[in-house]
Amino acid sequence: MVTDDMTEITRQIANGALAQSGFLDVKSVELAAALLKQVTGSDIETVRVLFADQNGILRGKTIIADALLSIFTNGLTAPATLLLKDTSHRTVFPVWTETPGVEGIPPGAGDILMLPDPKTFRTLPWSPHSAWIFCDPRFKSGEVIPFSPRDLLKSAINKLSQHKLSLVVGLEVEFHVFDRVDPMLNHTHATMPGAAVKTQNLAQGYQFLTETRYDELEPIMDALRRNCIAMDLPIRSMEIEMGPSQFEFTFEPSDPLTHADNMVTFRTMVKEVCSRRNLHATFMCRPNIPNSASSGWHLHQSLLNNDTGQNLMIPKENGELSPTASGWIAGLLAHAAESCLLTTPTVNGYKRYKPNQLAPDRILWGQDNRGAMIRGLMHPKDPASRIENRVAETTANPYFFFASQILSGLDGLNSKMSAPHPVETPYETEAQKLPDNLLDAINLFDRSSFYRNALGDSFVDYLTTLKRAEWDRYHQAVSEWEQNEYFGLF
Repeated sequence: MVTDDMTEITRQIANGALAQSGFLDVKSVELAAALLKQVTGSDIETVRVLFADQNGILRGKTIIADALLSIFTNGLTAPATLLLKDTSHRTVFPVWTETPGVEGIPPGAGDILMLPDPKTFRTLPWSPHSAWIFCDPRFKSGEVIPFSPRDLLKSAINKLSQHKLSLVVGLEVEFHVFDRVDPMLNHTHATMPGAAVKTQNLAQGYQFLTETRYDELEPIMDALRRNCIAMDLPIRSMEIEMGPSQFEFTFEPSDPLTHADNMVTFRTMVKEVCSRRNLHATFMCRPNIPNSASSGWHLHQSLLNNDTGQNLMIPKENGELSPTASGWIAGLLAHAAESCLLTTPTVNGYKRYKPNQLAPDRILWGQDNRGAMIRGLMHPKDPASRIENRVAETTANPYFFFASQILSGLDGLNSKMSAPHPVETPYETEAQKLPDNLLDAINLFDRSSFYRNALGDSFVDYLTTLKRAEWDRYHQAVSEWEQNEYFGLF
C-alpha cells in the first residue's frame, strides 16, 4: 500500500507543470514524493513557502500541509514587488508605470513563480506543527531572474566548477540578544520601517569569553543551540563576544549554497525563537545603544581540487603561499572595494570599519592577524589551511556575499594575480582604505566593469537602484546631530 501511495504521488508530481517543463528533474521528483509521504504521516499542519529576497530576508506564503503537493506540481505565485523593495519594505521601482525600470518585471505588480527545493524542507522545532521550504523565485515563464539571490550564487558556483574547483566556507557570526522592554506597538509606531523596539541588556559586556558570563546567558544559548541542532545546522561553538549581550556562533565548513541557506535559516531562527521569549535579537552591525560593540561576519574559505579532494590552500614546506592561495587572496583584495555593496550593504555597516577595533579599515592581508581584512590561517602540515575574510557585516545577503568571493577569487586565479606581502601592522600600513560609507560603495559597484561583466548590467543597475533609495532616505532624514547643532544656535 505504501509503495502504491508513493507511486501515485510520484506520478502526480512527474506529470505536473514544473516537472513537464524541466524545472524538477527525476531526483527532485523522487525527493518531493518522499517528502510528501513524510508530511502526510506527521503532525505538520502548515508549510511556510519562502525565498530569500534581495536583502537576505525570508518572504513567502503559508499553505496548509494538504496543499504541499500543489507547489511541487505547479509552484506557487507571489507578487513580483517582493523583489523590488528596499530595507524599509517600500517598493522602489515604479511598478504602476509602463516602464518599471527593472528587466523582466512587467507593470502592474504582477506575479513571480516560486519553485520549491525539496532538499531545504525543515520542521520548525519552536513551532513543530509548521515547517519551512525554500524556493527559487523565477519569472512566471520559469526563466531565471537575473537578480534572484539563490540562482545568482548557483551561477557563480558553476563558474568555479568549470575550473574543477570547489569552495568550502566556514561561518563565524556575531549578533546581539537583548531583553525587549517595549515592543513599540502603538499605532503611531507602525511606520515604514517600523519604530525600533526598546531594549535592555541581558548581561553587561567587555568580559570576552568569560565563563561566568556564559553561565549567566546559558538559558538562551541553550535554546538557540538546540534549535540549531534540531534544524541540522552544523553548529560548532557558542561564545560570549566583546560587547554587552553580544554572542558569536560558529559553524562547521560546508559548500556555499548550503551555508547560504543555513545563514538565512540561522538569522531567522534566532529572531523568531528570541521573539517568542520576549527577547529582541538583532544582526544590525552597530546598534545605536550606549556602550555597544559592532558585530562582524568572518568567512573562512578554502579551495578544493574536485578530482583529488586536495585542499589547495596548504602552503609549501617553507611557508610560501600556494599559487592557488596567492591568486585567490589577490583577487579578493583587487575587488574588495567594489564588492563592499555585497559584503557590507547597509548604511550602518561602514561604522564598523574603525582602526584598532578587531575590524578591518583597509584592503590588505596578514598572517593570523585579526586587524587585517584577510587573515591567513595556512600552515604546511595543516589540512584545514584557509583564509578568513573579516570584511562583511552580518546583515549581508549570504548569496550575494558568497558570489562576490567566488567571482573575485576566480578572477585572481584566471588573471594569474599574486598576493602582496602580508602585513604585521594593518592599521598603520599604507594601503587602500575600505569605502567610508554606503554611497561610496554604491558608486564603486555601479562603476565596476568587473561586476558588470560578471553579473550583468541588469543586476548592477537593479541593486544600485535599491541601495540608492536606502541611502537617499538616510541622507535626507534630519539627524539628532543636526538638531543639537543648529536648533538652538540659529
